[in-house]
Amino acid sequence: MTKYIEENKDRFLSELFELLRIPSVSTDVAYQPDIKKAAAFIAHKLNEAGADKVEICPTKGNPVVYGEKIIDPSLPTVIVYGHYDVQPADPIDLWDTPPFEPTIKNDSIYARGASDDKGQMYMHVKAFESMMKNNTLACNVKFMLEGEEEIGSVNLGDFIRERKEDLKADVILISDTGMISVDTPSITVGLRGLSYMELELTGPNRDLHSGMYGGAVQNPLNAMSEVLAALKDKDGHITIPGFYDKVEILSEEERAKMAKAPFDLEAYKKALDIDKEFGEKGFSTNERTSIRPTLDINGMWGGYTGEGAKTVIPSKAYAKVSMRLVPHQSWEEISDLFTKHVESIVPDGITVKVTAHHGGTPVVIPTNSVEYQAANDAYTEAFSKEPIPVRSGGSIPIVALFKEELGLDSVMMGFGLDSDAIHSPNEKFGIFNFLKGIETIELFYKHYAKLKK
Repeated sequence: MTKYIEENKDRFLSELFELLRIPSVSTDVAYQPDIKKAAAFIAHKLNEAGADKVEICPTKGNPVVYGEKIIDPSLPTVIVYGHYDVQPADPIDLWDTPPFEPTIKNDSIYARGASDDKGQMYMHVKAFESMMKNNTLACNVKFMLEGEEEIGSVNLGDFIRERKEDLKADVILISDTGMISVDTPSITVGLRGLSYMELELTGPNRDLHSGMYGGAVQNPLNAMSEVLAALKDKDGHITIPGFYDKVEILSEEERAKMAKAPFDLEAYKKALDIDKEFGEKGFSTNERTSIRPTLDINGMWGGYTGEGAKTVIPSKAYAKVSMRLVPHQSWEEISDLFTKHVESIVPDGITVKVTAHHGGTPVVIPTNSVEYQAANDAYTEAFSKEPIPVRSGGSIPIVALFKEELGLDSVMMGFGLDSDAIHSPNEKFGIFNFLKGIETIELFYKHYAKLKK
């Protein structure tokens, strides 16, 4: 840890806690004032750190915080991308501590957004501050921090197209992923794509008494259960016709390289409190969560779910389904295949409405670039161990857009852990990870400037 980080770590954490207390949930319009508050907080901190041209840029949705520091136009330019919006904290009653009151336990920060992505995004702000205060900033830097990542970055594409001149750069730097462990650093070189769907099934025109009508009309909840169960077989194979047609098949050599990443299946099961893992036959757990596509039910509701009994046949049933995709799968095409298949298997007596909410394109990042080498060297210096390139099971849809619109590859320097429980109750981020991330990010700029000469 550098002297500056050591001397200022308490302040860095205090500032992060202030940001984490802001419930900037993008999926619910009720939190719009908090979205604006979070954007203003970040803009203020960028100004304090020494950025120029700091703006809170309006979009059709939530604002983008933009700031830059151009120290020499001849030097390489890094765009830092991150997001300040967070997932809802629900279910609140499963949190051990309040989700928007950061709490330190076992050297970790517990709060919604601690790891995804406020904690990791804020590392870049503090690394920038440290380099500015110590006159060690070796590259130009531009910040593009958005408030809609958790809802598919729906307006960031328009922002990028409108601000292409401002966004000229050499590389995108992102910390919205993870690493294998604090002892085994890794760099994410692949992301799965995403197709997110919602189903609405309708039976009778109103809720019905289950005694008077039970057995005489289709129950939308029964029908929903039937439809969802038919989307996968007992071996975890997705049954949608054409779903696997374009799935990338890795060679045995590539799979062997992936298998070198340390993984303890028994520890994995123990951490999740499960007796047995489950997934597509013929693939390891790590492969199932990185190089294979998936389909999962994210939510299902309808009828009466309150306390006590209410004997009702609901008029409607709902479900949300996400599919993680791998290289060569198009989320638009998969969404269309999903819709057609669901429509074809809905039982008689039920009408169906399928909505595609948002999606993202799978991404694979080259490991033979100067940009990747700079990240590799930064981790090696910070951790005294060379990082392992890994593919992540998660999705950052905007990474493909960066390549398409700006012609730039992204370097994903994540410092989260699998145990951070992102999107779940009791999300956390290690204090070590936060501070080590700041240090490693600073080293990236140093090595990148040397390699780009």
